[in-house]
Amino acid sequence: MITHIQGKLVEKNPTYAIIDCNGVGYFLHISVNTFGKLPDSEAVKLYCYLSVKEDSHTLFGFADKLEREVFKLLISVSGVGPSIARTMLSSMVPEQIQQAIASEDVAAIQSVKGIGSKTAQRVILDLKDKILKTYQISEDSVYSNNTIKEEALSALEVLGYTRKQVEKLIQKIIQEAPNTTLENIIKQALKNL
Repeated sequence: MITHIQGKLVEKNPTYAIIDCNGVGYFLHISVNTFGKLPDSEAVKLYCYLSVKEDSHTLFGFADKLEREVFKLLISVSGVGPSIARTMLSSMVPEQIQQAIASEDVAAIQSVKGIGSKTAQRVILDLKDKILKTYQISEDSVYSNNTIKEEALSALEVLGYTRKQVEKLIQKIIQEAPNTTLENIIKQALKNL
């Protein structure tokens, strides 16, 4: 298996990158997160995963090892192929995916295009234990985030907003700043409503 490719970046696009490595151009499918981390035309190193099927060999590139590991975990789930895993990594950073799985946040996973309710539940069921064990995400931090989320939802409901109006907004605020306080979450939510 090809573990990484290092060379000169020839072309980059939000969905792919071409790297010249000693005169050979490699076409790598990438996520939007990786695209954002790539320089314009310097020497680059991308970690790789080679997907082999009957009719194709597809090379996927990742800015860091964590993104590649999360990708490999996602494609191990029945019903999640490489393209859906790449879409998930384009919609959420690896840490957000880990947090969503660890906290059993079906809505966050289901918010990714192409993932339905059953697939989101299967991802959580298959990967929660692996995520908690491998990446040492403490269950305390998961539950404290859920508690803060519930408290923020309750506070905004008291202020007259419906749960449906504010749930995604609060989830987004928590994902962007996982260690923020309840007060900051409510302030940011009110600014954005």
